[in-house]
Amino acid sequence: MVKMSNRETQTDVILIGAGIMSATLGTLLKELVPDWKITVFEKLPDVGEESSNEWNNAGTGHAALCELNYTVEKPDGSVDISKAVNINEQFQISRQFWSYLVESKRIQNPEDFIMPLPHMSYVYGERNVQFLKKRFEALSQNPLFEGMEFSDDPEKLKEWIPLMMEDRTVTEPIAATKIDSGTDVNFGELTRLLFNHLKDNQVEVHYNHSVNTLKRTNDGLWELKVKNLDSGIVERQTAKFVFIGAGGGSLHLLQKSGIPEGKNIGGFPVSGLFLVCNNQEVVEQHHAKVYGQASVGAPPMSVPHLDTRYINNKKSLLFGPFAGFSPKFLKTGSMFDLVTSVKPDNLMTMLAAGAKEMSLTKYLIQQVMQSKEQRMEELRQFIPNAKSEDWELVVAGQRVQVIKDTVEGGKGTLQFGTEVVSASDGSIAALLGASPGASTAVHVMLQVLKKCFPQHINEWESKIKEMIPSYKVSLVENPDLFRELHASTSKTLGLSEHSPNSDDSLDEESKVFEQV
Repeated sequence: MVKMSNRETQTDVILIGAGIMSATLGTLLKELVPDWKITVFEKLPDVGEESSNEWNNAGTGHAALCELNYTVEKPDGSVDISKAVNINEQFQISRQFWSYLVESKRIQNPEDFIMPLPHMSYVYGERNVQFLKKRFEALSQNPLFEGMEFSDDPEKLKEWIPLMMEDRTVTEPIAATKIDSGTDVNFGELTRLLFNHLKDNQVEVHYNHSVNTLKRTNDGLWELKVKNLDSGIVERQTAKFVFIGAGGGSLHLLQKSGIPEGKNIGGFPVSGLFLVCNNQEVVEQHHAKVYGQASVGAPPMSVPHLDTRYINNKKSLLFGPFAGFSPKFLKTGSMFDLVTSVKPDNLMTMLAAGAKEMSLTKYLIQQVMQSKEQRMEELRQFIPNAKSEDWELVVAGQRVQVIKDTVEGGKGTLQFGTEVVSASDGSIAALLGASPGASTAVHVMLQVLKKCFPQHINEWESKIKEMIPSYKVSLVENPDLFRELHASTSKTLGLSEHSPNSDDSLDEESKVFEQV
């Protein structure tokens, strides 16, 4: 029997889910309006335990430096780099905000969450090598990708990726690009650091609390019924603004809100698995994130990559992802998540997606049926002499891809990316989707602020520019500003040795920033 409490608590902002998105939005709001009361409800016992956890995401610091699926070859043979440029700009916004937090002592040690690491793309086969070279030529002319190198010389590749080239029989052309300004980001640790700061600044974080219902009250507030999973007591919480940042759980909560903007949207869950190396001698032989190409018919989120990671202050090596399938929307979710997400308003959208995505269904079935040895064979395309006993399989986080009707794709189009759905009056917003997600969290949360607080955004602008100096400025169109900011954030975040055109002295470049 549900135990209802008579107590009702009112707050300014409620954040549902204690992941990187809520952490970022909460931190931005605390900087902009310190006196607003913010309350967070998290279903699990701690922050950053689902999608943001370091074992549940790739931790790449997606800057499109190595992800081949962000650059598309057009029918005329040229390479469209617009998506890569857009994502890189968004990542630069995250870097600037993180740098501000370090400079203002909100975060003490940046090496706890971000480390410099080369990003590489690797291909084989004549046609793929030609594509990579064209991609390199297009990107290297852009200031955001300065310092990128290309090589199809096996001897040079032995210097770059010795573990991958050892015992490799080269029977077809191979090539790689390398850029030293990449990073490895531990989003789980960053989430914990941000929430530690928030809790020190009067933000209430309630663990083991599940939001059961959301409804709009007559006076324009949102009323939530929140269950304390330890005591079983349900309390009423009201707020002027609600942000749903619950990872895969966001779709159900968006549906419960009843806002028209949440209609006709479905979700398709995809699980991920990684091979993790448990032989430290092997781990030490590789120092890069190396992205390959997805196999024919495979979805973009299945791009294979061999990643150096820093987890719990220890260097690790991961390979994957291998796709899995579970009807759960969260690792800690219910087996009925997918079924219960189908509503009368999104039924036709979901059915249309099912008919369209037969190749994805076939791919997932094949992936689920793979043995460990079959997965090891895929790894051996990257590391020819990989030994099964050196690697173990770990289950990563659940990702829920958005399904909706679009002008370009028609009914039931599967979306690959991150998406914000907000009410027309800005009183509630939900984050859906997956990669590049965490890497572009600051950009995405700025969009939430713009959509949901239009009455405040102009008065906040000077503070936002203090935190993010390139706010409202295109870095591509202002390459000198990009170089100045990249060098300064690299220095603050401990990445300076890998900054393009970095210099111990920033005096000359600072003049450029002052002019902008």
